[in-house]
Amino acid sequence: MVYLKLFLSFLKVGMFSIGGGYAAMPLIQSEVVTGHGWLSMGEFTDLITIAEMTPGPIAVNSATFVGIRIAGVPGAIAATFGCIFPSCIIVSLLAFVYYKYKNMSVLQGILQSLRPAVVALIAGAGFSLLRSVAVGEEALLPENVNWLGIVLFAAAFFVLRKWKWNPILVMLLCGIANLGIHVILGSV
Repeated sequence: MVYLKLFLSFLKVGMFSIGGGYAAMPLIQSEVVTGHGWLSMGEFTDLITIAEMTPGPIAVNSATFVGIRIAGVPGAIAATFGCIFPSCIIVSLLAFVYYKYKNMSVLQGILQSLRPAVVALIAGAGFSLLRSVAVGEEALLPENVNWLGIVLFAAAFFVLRKWKWNPILVMLLCGIANLGIHVILGSV
């Protein structure tokens, strides 16, 4: 039964995550955190971090990790297959339609109208993750704010935008900085 739930949950993610991995984050969060309670918001944030650092699409990596955590290797297979199955069918159909009708203005208009919705999905996921970094799952009060997380976020954002550093290097440096500060403060 859990395999079917994993398959169907990630089938939804695979079917309705238009715009790539970052656009899929709110859907994955809805399924695994809110819908089934398989992960807490903190675990979800860790999942997204790991899914970004490993090779491959974020949604597929997330499906594999959630499947492993919930039901082992068979769960990973069910979740991953659920995530990629719609894409295989939809991309095949869309490729056929696109090559047949690619010069139609109606098709170009539809594609242009999807862009703002994808940006909104990505921004929503980003704000959700930022809130998770800033206060975790607690109320947004000054005493609950993770100032170190906010400083690391700001520094990472700055070097990524200003100097276009490699994102993996930035994540590694943030992890080292966080560990170093906690060792210095003696909270490790």
